[in-house]
Amino acid sequence: MTRQPAAALGHPVRVALLELLRERGTVTSTEAARELGGSSGLHSFHLRQLARHGLVEPVPGHGREKPWRLAGERPADLGELARGLEDESYQRWLALREQAPAPWRRDEAFSQVVYVTPDEMAELAGEMRALVERYRHREARPAPGMRPVAVVSRVFPMLGPDA
Repeated sequence: MTRQPAAALGHPVRVALLELLRERGTVTSTEAARELGGSSGLHSFHLRQLARHGLVEPVPGHGREKPWRLAGERPADLGELARGLEDESYQRWLALREQAPAPWRRDEAFSQVVYVTPDEMAELAGEMRALVERYRHREARPAPGMRPVAVVSRVFPMLGPDA
């Protein structure tokens, strides 16, 4: 078993699978396909790749059904690694965007500081997830002209001397 988490997380499906496992604890490739879109075969392949890198492991004793879980004590490390890969992907986009076809040379990056309560922060994050959810299941059958687009959202309290 090879341990190269950065290489294992080089695909958005794998990052999504790890997030789903973090939320649910266990997941089968069929459940992942239903939740994330795509086929169970696609998710089975990526779960096996994550297992090859020591990030997930099959849950023993389930017969034909094959649930997977996070391996060891990695969830916190994976969150930090995933965020670093998001940053790296954005930097790669900035460096290469002039090579993209003209209609794809712009991005819609933005940031904003807002003042909210903890409950409102959770509500805001939920609304953002719901908005993105409308587009998540297109991977299985993308229409002509569609490309994968990274949607990165970080909603967190600003802490420090001025907070």
